[in-house]
Amino acid sequence: MPSYTAPVKDMQFLLHDVLKVTEAGIEGYADLDEGFTSAVLEEAGKVASGVLAPLNAVGDREGCTLENGVVRTPKGFKEAFEAMKQGGWTALDCDPAYGGQGLPYLMGTAVGEIFVSANMAFNMYQGLTHGAYSAIHTHGTPEQKAMYLPKMVSCDWTGTMNLTEPHCGTDLGLMRTKAEPQADGSYRITGQKIFISAGDHDLSENVIHLVLAKAPGGGEGTKGISLFIVPKFLVNDDGSLGARNAVSVGKIEEKMGIHGNATCVMNYDGATGWLLGDLHKGMRAMFTMMNEARLGVGLQGYAVAEAAYQNALNYAKDRLQGRAVTGAENPDAPADPLIVHPDIRRNLMEQKSFVEGARALTFWGAHLIDRSVRQDDEAAEGLISLMIPVIKGFQTDKGFEMAVQAQQVYGGHGYIEEWGMSQFARDARIAMIYEGANGVQALDLVGRKLAQDGGKHVMAFFEMVKAEVKAHDDDARMAPFAEALKTASKQLQQAAMFFMAQGMKNPNAALAGSYDFMHLMGHVCMGLMWTRMARAAFTALDEGRGDADFLNTKIATGRFYMARQLPACAMHLARIETGADPVMALAAEAF
Repeated sequence: MPSYTAPVKDMQFLLHDVLKVTEAGIEGYADLDEGFTSAVLEEAGKVASGVLAPLNAVGDREGCTLENGVVRTPKGFKEAFEAMKQGGWTALDCDPAYGGQGLPYLMGTAVGEIFVSANMAFNMYQGLTHGAYSAIHTHGTPEQKAMYLPKMVSCDWTGTMNLTEPHCGTDLGLMRTKAEPQADGSYRITGQKIFISAGDHDLSENVIHLVLAKAPGGGEGTKGISLFIVPKFLVNDDGSLGARNAVSVGKIEEKMGIHGNATCVMNYDGATGWLLGDLHKGMRAMFTMMNEARLGVGLQGYAVAEAAYQNALNYAKDRLQGRAVTGAENPDAPADPLIVHPDIRRNLMEQKSFVEGARALTFWGAHLIDRSVRQDDEAAEGLISLMIPVIKGFQTDKGFEMAVQAQQVYGGHGYIEEWGMSQFARDARIAMIYEGANGVQALDLVGRKLAQDGGKHVMAFFEMVKAEVKAHDDDARMAPFAEALKTASKQLQQAAMFFMAQGMKNPNAALAGSYDFMHLMGHVCMGLMWTRMARAAFTALDEGRGDADFLNTKIATGRFYMARQLPACAMHLARIETGADPVMALAAEAF
């Protein structure tokens, strides 16, 4: 069975050497000293390896069941969920006014990675609750906050988000779910939603559904959509649970992965709901939580890859197969371990360099969210808005790819279920699809985010990269990083200029290259992160701080990324500059 150990040392390096959290000037960050963050992450790691990871295969094997209208989670999930609640993990970065601990979102992100790596399907129950909590916290009335948030912070009640319908995925303007106003101020919600993660289960007393629906007078398309709070059990004025609402589970979807999470078809048959936020402004309420939700999915992409990598690395060190081409390295045994072979090293280095770079990018993104929310920093808000499609799309694409590469290290054993590697690949696959499929992320990046606020956010990003490159002009040790980043950044700017030149007269030219642009920008972001990590590692070595072996390994891993991965930027640029013709050449009937 696969194992997992939280990468606390790497996380601490990012928090304290790269982001320098205690010096960041963000509310709450001064309290994040090394002793405190180490204690939190170490304890989360114990929960992950001792409680959650052993249930990962159980959840995959047993799945969830629907019996007489009741959804049952796999064996051990309920006890583990109680342990999470009792440990206060569900309340880590929530508002103290409602029972939360008030830690920065960055710390919630770091702990979230640990729990996702250990058991992605399990962590989704509390992760989705956090998203619903955030929406109510931002848009709810004082009465709604007082009624729902304390129980959601503790996860005595959990939450969901209901967007998708059978005929309506990304194009929410096609939505058919209706909301009819009632005399008492409530709404009668009727319709069906599909693909609802954690839609129902036996882990909590109540499930608070946030449901997008169309109320009268809103007009066509997305302008007519409103967001409603629809609890599984109605809540009495004193906070106690009342009658069962008219919401039920039609079925549990049979999926490729994340079997331990109940993905439900939800039927609303005149259920009672209450408006959350402004009428006909449901999309605005939903998008409030999108940066957080999509960063969380981007995190899933690399967190599952981290767990897969750890196990592939252990296997490569233990499995004896063949001899090193330069001569036996294990002469007393019949063969050398797999890790002596250059192609296995390449495979593992691609995994390692991606995971560590993606962690840095995600932590930086979480820090930008904290800066935008806690400091009301508009520049940070604009920058993270630009980054979100990249973090979500690029990291989940590459995360799945790395999970498959980890499986490949095992050879035939990787394809056999008892070794557990196929679960990582199957679980990672969904992250490329939900919270906006990655093709949609690419379209959002090119079609909306590049031009947002007159393009000032992408220009600010280019200036940030330029400043990073220039900062290392006099340091020969940093040349492999700075020069590679400079080249990749110029290629990204060249692609953006191509879109500006072609986009207005031929929109297809831009959209045909959007997916390549998302990956090109992803590599540049990773190059920026690796440059910052290398600088931090060299500084620590110069000052005699930290573990020299760890720091030198970090630098060597970064060099690998800059030399072997960043050249993909040239390929993506070449594809972009072919325009739309190769993509659009065939008539639909010719396919």
